[in-house]
Amino acid sequence: MNNTHFYTDEKTFWHCTGVQALFMPVEGWVEPPAGSYGADTPGSKRRIVNLIRASGMDQKIHVTSAEQATREELLRIHPASYIDKFKSLSDENGGELGTFAPFSKGGYEIATLSAGLAMAALDAVVKGEADNAYALCRPAGHHCLAGESMGFCLLANIPIAIEAVKAKYGVERVAVLDWDVHHGNGTQSIYYERNDVLTISIHQDRCFPPGYSGFEDRGAGAGEGFNLNIPLPAGSGHKCYLYAVERLVIPALEQFKPELIVLASGLDANAVDPLARQLLHSDSYREMTSMVMDTAGRLCHGNLAIVHEGGYAEAYVPFCGQAIVETLSGEKIVDDPDLEFFDLQQPCERMVNVQKQWVDDMVKGLAK
Repeated sequence: MNNTHFYTDEKTFWHCTGVQALFMPVEGWVEPPAGSYGADTPGSKRRIVNLIRASGMDQKIHVTSAEQATREELLRIHPASYIDKFKSLSDENGGELGTFAPFSKGGYEIATLSAGLAMAALDAVVKGEADNAYALCRPAGHHCLAGESMGFCLLANIPIAIEAVKAKYGVERVAVLDWDVHHGNGTQSIYYERNDVLTISIHQDRCFPPGYSGFEDRGAGAGEGFNLNIPLPAGSGHKCYLYAVERLVIPALEQFKPELIVLASGLDANAVDPLARQLLHSDSYREMTSMVMDTAGRLCHGNLAIVHEGGYAEAYVPFCGQAIVETLSGEKIVDDPDLEFFDLQQPCERMVNVQKQWVDDMVKGLAK
């Protein structure tokens, strides 16, 4: 059994995004839906914690909270003007500093706590206190640009955490694998011209940011060749994702030889997520986690930290999160009651071959 740390805090579930219908603000001709909360509810995240506790998984792992990220720690990524405006709006009555990322009063303090959870997870792994770690962050971070919030993301949690362990421990090479169904554009933008952080994003082609695919975007300047986008077609399922990890992700990690792997774990590629159209199930996340753990074991002494991003299907996200935490810890407790149902809905073999050819074409594109 591994020494797995799990970082969470009830306060992060109190982050409020205002009145929305899915991701759209309720205004004009948009009728308020039942609940009127939007897609980024606390439910899917809180229910991960609830399942971990109800199943007894919390007795197998170390569950704790963390301190808020400080202003100085935020300044390694975000300009003072952005931090100051965020804090001011948060103190007043909330607002929005970008696109699709509203927050209510007190949002700044919750966002710095979310970033602090990510920092604690990376810190515990790098200093050897944990074999691996999972930070259940809310709000998420992978869409946040240095000076602009976006897509439910208010602070760049993972870059803030990476720069913290770089400053504290002298870590030189970090790889970020983002399998959230939406493109990790914020993380990409922050590290696009750097060669000390490899950024990889597996995402649904043209989903979010709307219209973005990104395979041709490989980095710039010193960072050329250190950014890899893997856009997969809508309807991609279990076999396609595993094939993409095998054919594209693992070779990129092997070439880069990181000292630490950070996994941006959005769970919104699940088969019933309201904001995407992919077909993954809990075993998809279980097997992908196992593949990344094996790779981390070979390349960087098992140094792996997972930071939660999206995932909005309240009934199913918990089983995907549970599968990841079970894999990290080496324990198996919960049987997913819907696994057979989602397995039967996987693409037919003919479509799987088309999807694999899509991946093979990207492999060939990298070789040019």
